[in-house]
Amino acid sequence: MPEFSTAVISLFQKRAASEQGGLLTGKDPSAFNESDPIRLWIIQVGIIVCTASLLSLGLRKLRQPKVIAEVLGGIILGPTAFGRIPGFSEHIFPDDSQPYLSLVANIGLCLFLFLVGLEIDSAVIKRNARLSATISLAGMILPFGFGAALAVPLYHEFIDSSVKFTHFMLFTGVAYSITAFPVLCRILTELKLLDTTVGIIVLSAGVGNDIIGWTLLALAVALVNAGSGLTALWILMVCVGWCLFLLFPVKYAVRWLARTTGSIENGPTMFFMTVVMMLLFGSAFFTDVIGVHAIFGAFLAGIIVPREGGLAIHLTEKLEDMVSIIFLPLYFTLSGLSTDLGLLDNGITWGYTIAIMSLAFTGKFCGCLLAAKYLAGFGWRESSTIGSLMSCKGLVELIVLNVGLSAGILNKRVFSMFVLEALVLTFMTTPLVTWLYPPHLRKRISATGANFDNVADDETARDARHNRSRAAAEGGGEYEKKTRFTVVLDRIEHVPGMMALTQLVQPPTHTERDTNSTSAIRLEKRAASSASSSSSHRYEPSMSVEALRLIELSDRVSAVMKSSVPDAMLLTDPLLSVFRMFGHLNDVQITPALEIVKYEDLVWSVVDHAGRYDADMVLVPWLPPVVNDAFEDGAGGTKGVVLLNSPMQAQYDTGTAPTTPRGPMGNPFDMLFRSAGGGAENSAAAIHSQFVRGIFAQAKTDVALFVDQTLPWSGATSGGSRQHLFLPFFGGPDDRLALDFVVQICENPKVTATAVKVTKQEIGSDVVRPLDAKIAEERREDINALTVASAVAGFPDTVYGHASTETRLQSETADSIAWGRYTSPGAPSLPALSRITFREIASPIPLQAIIQEAHAQAEASTASGDLLIIAGRSRRLAVENHRQELKALMDKHGAVGAEVRKTIGDVATAFVVSKCGSGVVVLQAAIYDS
Repeated sequence: MPEFSTAVISLFQKRAASEQGGLLTGKDPSAFNESDPIRLWIIQVGIIVCTASLLSLGLRKLRQPKVIAEVLGGIILGPTAFGRIPGFSEHIFPDDSQPYLSLVANIGLCLFLFLVGLEIDSAVIKRNARLSATISLAGMILPFGFGAALAVPLYHEFIDSSVKFTHFMLFTGVAYSITAFPVLCRILTELKLLDTTVGIIVLSAGVGNDIIGWTLLALAVALVNAGSGLTALWILMVCVGWCLFLLFPVKYAVRWLARTTGSIENGPTMFFMTVVMMLLFGSAFFTDVIGVHAIFGAFLAGIIVPREGGLAIHLTEKLEDMVSIIFLPLYFTLSGLSTDLGLLDNGITWGYTIAIMSLAFTGKFCGCLLAAKYLAGFGWRESSTIGSLMSCKGLVELIVLNVGLSAGILNKRVFSMFVLEALVLTFMTTPLVTWLYPPHLRKRISATGANFDNVADDETARDARHNRSRAAAEGGGEYEKKTRFTVVLDRIEHVPGMMALTQLVQPPTHTERDTNSTSAIRLEKRAASSASSSSSHRYEPSMSVEALRLIELSDRVSAVMKSSVPDAMLLTDPLLSVFRMFGHLNDVQITPALEIVKYEDLVWSVVDHAGRYDADMVLVPWLPPVVNDAFEDGAGGTKGVVLLNSPMQAQYDTGTAPTTPRGPMGNPFDMLFRSAGGGAENSAAAIHSQFVRGIFAQAKTDVALFVDQTLPWSGATSGGSRQHLFLPFFGGPDDRLALDFVVQICENPKVTATAVKVTKQEIGSDVVRPLDAKIAEERREDINALTVASAVAGFPDTVYGHASTETRLQSETADSIAWGRYTSPGAPSLPALSRITFREIASPIPLQAIIQEAHAQAEASTASGDLLIIAGRSRRLAVENHRQELKALMDKHGAVGAEVRKTIGDVATAFVVSKCGSGVVVLQAAIYDS
């Protein structure tokens, strides 16, 4: 029995688990264990990703690509900086752990080169083959010659004699001649150059440059790995055979598989993704075993994927996040860990470093500049910009340098010199291009013509129309009808509101006028006989709408790919497709446009498009929130946020509403360093209000904001065949625009309106005041000088200056002229005026008076259509200060957020809080230069 017991005990002793070295046992969790390297690997990844992300937040403000942050992070973590801390490299990045990091990084590099292959579209080269080919070749031949020339002194000064000079010269020439196509695409997109002559040519030349560069790299690696010239020839021939095999039979097979599985129509299926991934790594394996680097095989696998139906973009979306967040930072941090700037420790080394930078930039810049100027026919400014863009090195040169380092062609000193050159040239690209090619000098692609220059606009007609609009805004002359509109489409939930507003401003057809009442027809005939020819043309408007689709440019590669194919996006974007069909059904001429820009450039894009389209008015949608306290400046400003037009409204009855999603923010650390008293309303609607206010502040034309108050679950609709408009007229340029706008809309016989001129009447001393006694003491100038401060960081504020007595008198005179134009006995007999009821009221509580009147109109208009409120924004030259009365209204009906009040003005806010009408249209008149 003792033997049995001993045997049993020994058996369990043998099966006992070995010590894992956990934290609770007192062991160092970061100690490297070759059999279990996952813990140290996670620590390394965490440090690398956090360092790169922190650096990219700062470099993003300088509009620099993320690759600079990744390489700088590696340099900081390497022997240049943190590596000099005793024990840091040995503890965090020991030599034994480098193979594991390198394995994961190279897997990620293969995936990245596959994404680069997906980005390359041969159709881009075909469209501009002659021009792009000359610039691409010139941008490679001259730098390659400079690199080969500089290789001679570099080889004798720094390279060991065991390395063949031809190998070193070939790597130097390839590093000089290559262009970073992925980084180039990003820069072109962020600088909004993709629709310019320069952007199209550079994109085409960059594609050709990239293909030739990777081919040269494959040739260089083959020569290095070959033992003799005959072996190198065999490697080259097998590589060419593999390329032909992939580009023809395999490419057709992949296309057949994509169509068979429905991947082109519905996105890549699981089976198609599996086949593509196996093809990727299979191609990488084959090119690696024949003596060419694995990245070349991955690059070829990306090229053969079909582009139809946006399949390449969908594949990119499946892979890009993991590649850009984990794999690429690892690879470029390894480059930084191999870079020791401390080796640049003498004058000769720095002299060669400066020579490397100078010749690398000069070769690319001069080669592309001369080809663009003398062979492609560009001007000096455009040619210089092309040369600057093509000199961008970025991550592609770093990949070439790493291949040379791993092959033993470069030592760490020369590698560090070339890494510094790649960083400097990439860093220079964006500021240099911005200086050489500012927005006002750019030539955009014209719709017709062999060249790329813009077709000149009819400046005389435009100025004449603007002068008439200015005269109408100032109260003199007849109003200028709005016929050209820019409609902003940014989110799917905004499309119904924009459809309703577009249908509202659509002029009536002959059939609609012919079927009108007999009295209206008589009025039209009398107006036609008495009006001049200049006024009679108002009955034959030609309305056109530019549907501007806005998409935010994210950090993802797929966003850049979408921006590089705007024609395809115009045809496939669901919002534009819906709006085009709406225009087709309603006989509205729709001109689709698309902008993919960074969030901070969205407002500029709207203003720029409206100017280039020569729009009379910009139509902007908004679904506002409701919050507890409109005037609260503290941190509680976002409590109880409810989207008025969302099914989430029902959840607030039980107090279980979900949190409103946040809008986009450039820097997440703004929340940490914002002052405690700043209390921002950071809901999606509050962020969107900053976008709307930016348009109000920067627009050079009239702006109409449609606040849709319909509730989807209530069955109510905004718009429709019949509408009744309600206009409260307090005065000011915005209200004058609103009055003219109502008259124009009422030309449609299905639209009626009530216009109420409101005057604030002071109460006598013997009457108890319903509001605070401070109302009478508040000066009108307080609202005119209001600085609309925003609690959300990073967005512009709208600031209006003091209005002088002369300016105010002119505005009041213009108010009287504008009102009398339609109500005086000598007013023209327009058919629209027969459908408008004009009234005047005076009240000490004007907001409550017009709300009561609007509710009465809503009850009376059930048979004539939905009630739509038309109001001026009145943030400029406002006649009355409604702040105290509005606060009383919100105490009664419920408060809205301060961002709502700042965006739409006090009058429109009163209608929003009282839930009056199916929608509110807020207008702001353009500010015309003197």
